[in-house]
Amino acid sequence: MKMLKTSFMVGWLVLANTAAIAGNSKFMSIKAAKMVAERAIVESVIGLKVRSTSSVVDMVAQDYRIEAKTMAKIRGIEYIDTVYDPQRNIAKVTAVLQVGKVENIIGKRINYGNQIIKRVGFGTSDPRMVGPLKALRAAELDAYAQLARKIVGFKLKSGSLVENYILKSDEIKTKMMAAIYGAELVAYRWDEQGDAYVKLALKLDKVEDVLGQRIQYDRRIVEVEGNGAQHDDFSESRQQRYQEEPQYRQDASTIREGSLNIPMPVPNRQPLVGEGMDDRYQQRESFDAGGAVNLQ
Repeated sequence: MKMLKTSFMVGWLVLANTAAIAGNSKFMSIKAAKMVAERAIVESVIGLKVRSTSSVVDMVAQDYRIEAKTMAKIRGIEYIDTVYDPQRNIAKVTAVLQVGKVENIIGKRINYGNQIIKRVGFGTSDPRMVGPLKALRAAELDAYAQLARKIVGFKLKSGSLVENYILKSDEIKTKMMAAIYGAELVAYRWDEQGDAYVKLALKLDKVEDVLGQRIQYDRRIVEVEGNGAQHDDFSESRQQRYQEEPQYRQDASTIREGSLNIPMPVPNRQPLVGEGMDDRYQQRESFDAGGAVNLQ
């Protein structure tokens, strides 16, 4: 009787320890991954509004900022594959949606013809594991911004001042705001340093350019690769201050001739031909599953 009681106590302790180990971190990570995958599908189907700004002062990069947002009511998303890594507490979820007629981010009716959209989402419940996931999202948004810049264009503002052959000031600013819909995820990856890369592609034949006019676009598929980093060493380097600044004598410079190995234009090169400037698109199949609209 005593042995039976001892065995019962041991079994109860094993079950208690197992219950303590099997917590809810896995389910929270999977839930986060599902929501990320759902957002990815909404951004692909309904689209998103993306805004980017960048500036360079005296040839030195100052900032590059991307803002994006989307909102939609959507149903019918299914999850066809879920993988959980217990060592890293990271979940990967693959979501799919069969799309027919929808209203996109700018209120335009789009017919995807029952196309199957598949996107992947990653999530975790441990803030220590979020680095590569944040880098992947940054790369994805960079790819969206690149698509918008390439398709609808961007605004550039520059000002320079030279006095007595010396560049006193030089500043470049760019701005872009557009709506992108119908982009497809082609590939994603991380390198050995943990930086992320996302490749997006967009099929289209008509876009609204930066001047606000509809144009025919000759390239049926536009493909870009976005970049994302985990560590902000750029901001850290900007915060550092030089302890000693080198002193230069203005009368100490001399002029000498020599090769600087700067690549020069090839003589007699044919001028570049802008895409969408001829009627070749008339013989091509029309796509209405993706596009971009300038919002500036």
